[in-house]
This record gives sequence, structure tokens and C-alpha cells, in this order.
Amino acid sequence: MSKVVEISPTTRHEGHSKLVLKVDDAGIIERGDWLSITPVRGVEKLAINKTMDQVPKIASRVCGICPIAHTLAGIESMEGSIRCEIPRDAKLLRIVLQCANRLHSHALHNILTLPDMYIPGTDKKINPFSAEEPVRSHAKRIVRLREIGQTIGEIAGGEAVHPSNPRVGGLYKACTPRAVQKMYDLAKEGLPLAIEQMEFMIAVLRNFQRRDWTDVGGKQIPIPKDLGYHNQGYMAAHPMYGSTNLDENPGWDPQRWTDVRPWDWYMGEVEVSLADPSYPIGGTSPVGTKANPQMEACTGVPLYDGAPVEVGPRARMVQFKNYDEKGTIGQQIARSMELPDCLYTIINALDEYNPSGKVLADYIPQGDGSLGWAANEAPRGCDVHLAKVKDGRVLWYEMLVPTTWNFPTCSRALTGAPWQLAEVIVRGYDPCVSCATHMIVVDDDKRIVAQKLIQ
Repeated sequence: MSKVVEISPTTRHEGHSKLVLKVDDAGIIERGDWLSITPVRGVEKLAINKTMDQVPKIASRVCGICPIAHTLAGIESMEGSIRCEIPRDAKLLRIVLQCANRLHSHALHNILTLPDMYIPGTDKKINPFSAEEPVRSHAKRIVRLREIGQTIGEIAGGEAVHPSNPRVGGLYKACTPRAVQKMYDLAKEGLPLAIEQMEFMIAVLRNFQRRDWTDVGGKQIPIPKDLGYHNQGYMAAHPMYGSTNLDENPGWDPQRWTDVRPWDWYMGEVEVSLADPSYPIGGTSPVGTKANPQMEACTGVPLYDGAPVEVGPRARMVQFKNYDEKGTIGQQIARSMELPDCLYTIINALDEYNPSGKVLADYIPQGDGSLGWAANEAPRGCDVHLAKVKDGRVLWYEMLVPTTWNFPTCSRALTGAPWQLAEVIVRGYDPCVSCATHMIVVDDDKRIVAQKLIQ
């Protein structure tokens, strides 16, 4: 007989979400629905009739962790609509900015996921804020990698958060030789640290993978060998940066994208019939609590070729580097493997960059309403922005951010796991839930369906 457990809110990620889980008598998940509980923000509607320079700045405000990806995707969707090619040196600095953001974000996620893991060779869970060794040295390395990423981002982008230097047509300012040398020195310092951190994280993750059980709320919970497995596909536009409709061979196709409504995907109203007051962070929802995932999904469900897809580090590895490890640990290891790649790419881009080169297009068209899109490979996966610009103003705008793609895929990855490990699976995707909560769901008669979300 199935029972329902609700974990609300989930923890150690950006934004607010919850899990509504149907479990069997042994506590194994038969169906999991992961959904946002952050109120909708209507970013696409805010964009209408704004200038093409304003909208990327608005879009970047959906998140303070991955604003660089949203800024670049927003700008490049505008450039795709107006058919504006940017100078080569502007593109190189955008690549540097992109990789700096991924470095900082991946390092931050290590802090969020490590409390689930154990110090290898012990039954002691890792507290990344502990002053004791060996944890202290690893934490200091994580902090320094974030500092390096944020500093490089500030130099190339103007600010580390909500960068001001990128603009439609390229960049406002080039980087001076002195600034380039500073970024180069930081990247060279960070590279051995990133390799060390990758090796440390892989060792910790493999150790967790070999364990038979883990402690959750004082209980020993068995760890399935297929934790977080799913049968969904993968989607990635590029191994490091991204793609737009201006590319000779675009890495993403808007014709392959469709949306379905939340109620076509998530469960209807259910009542919680299983509760655990000892579960970490306040216990699970009390028995009798009503949950309605269809009303609280907060976003549509995007499909690619008619099916949900996983985006993120593993998708990039699968698409471009023949990576084949499944499950939650496979996802986490793929993310760790990207740490050195960020710094190698920064170093190579700076080697090619000419401080005396142009960073702004000679002519910036105002647009005729054509569709433009950019699929930026944000830290958490493919961040797709689509735009139509006419006479310098935005007629239509859409954001398909990584966690929006991952919601349905992760929901299905929960099946077969003990419900107490559901958050471990979710955290493997490094959710940025606030990015994903920007749509208002309406029916065919234009009535707001997700009314609960805006009351």
C-alpha cells in the first residue's frame, strides 16, 4: 500500500522547493514529484516592450549565483534576433567570464553536498565548516577557488555578480594588459588547486558509493547501487560555453523544444500519510497535510524531442567526452571533473586575447522581429533564452533555465530510492530553483491556473 511523505522545504540548494513522494511499505519511492515553492515572478512579461539592452539585466536578476550565464544568454539571444556578430576578442572575454562563474559555482556546490558524505575510512560525516583537519585544509581550498572565480569574473565582467561589462554587440570595455596578467596569474594559481579539489571530491564520492548505508536523522538508511538512476536523455549545446542561432552549426534547435503543462506531469492533490519528526531540518510534513503538485509546480515542463532531458555537467560529459556513469554519484563526479577544465579554458582564452582588439561591433541592428536564441552552458546546464526584437525593443522573451529542464528528470530519478535519500538525489543536480520559477501557468482561456502561487 502506498503512503505519501512530503519534505518541505528541501535544503542546501539555491531557492525553495519541496518533494511529494509516494512510497511503499518499505519506504521505497514509487513516484517522486520535485517542484518549486518559490512564488512566480513573471520575468518574461517584464521583458515585453523593454529595450534589448535592458532585458538581459532584468533576466540576470533571477539569480545571484548564476547571473553571468543569464546575462550572456540574454544578450546573445538579442544578438541572435538582430543578427549581430560580435568581435573575436569580445567573445574570448565572454568565455573567460563564463568559466570564472562555473568555477565559483561548482566550488560552492561542494560546500552544499559535502555534509551528505563521509571522511574516507571513517563513519564520520563531513562538516565543511569544521576547524579540524583534514576538513579545514579542504574548506580553505574551496574558498580560494571561489575567490579566484569571483575575482576573474569581476575583472572581465565589471562585477562578479550581475556583470556590467557585457552588452548587446560585445562588451563596453576591453581588458588592459595589466588586467589580463592578473587574470592569468589567478588562473595559474587556481589550476593545481582545482585538480586537488577534483581528486578530493572524487575520493569522497567513491567512498560514499561503496558504503552500504548512510545515517539520516539517526537512522541507518541503505544506499542503493543505482541511486538516482533514470532513463531520460541528455541535452547540452557545447562542452564549455554554449551556442546560438548565429553559429554555422548550432548546438541547439528550438524546433525540438516543446512544453507541457504541470498537470500533465505532476500528481494531483494528495494527503500526507507518512511523517517522520526525526527527519533533519524540522521533520517532514505532518500527517493530513494537503499537497497539490500540479498547482505548485510553478513552471511548465520543457521537453526536447518530446521527452524530459537532463542538463548539466554529466550531460556535457555524455555529449562531448563519452562519459557514461549514471546516478547521483556519476553526476557529482562529472561536476568535479569540470573544475580544472574551467581554468584550462580561461588560460587558453587569455593566451589568444588581444588587449588592443575590438570588443564592440561596428554596427548594431535594431531588429525586425526575427527569432533569436542562445543556449548557454551555465554551471547547472543548458540555459536557453529566446527573444524577438524589433526596432530595439523586445516583443517576446522566454527563459528555459537548467533547473526547469531538470525538475521532471530528477523527479523520475527518485524512483526506487529510500525516501530519506531523496534530498541527496536532488542535491546532485545543484538546483537553482529561483531561476526556474518565472512563469505564470494559464489555460486555453488565459485563466491563471496556478492561482495559489500569486495570492
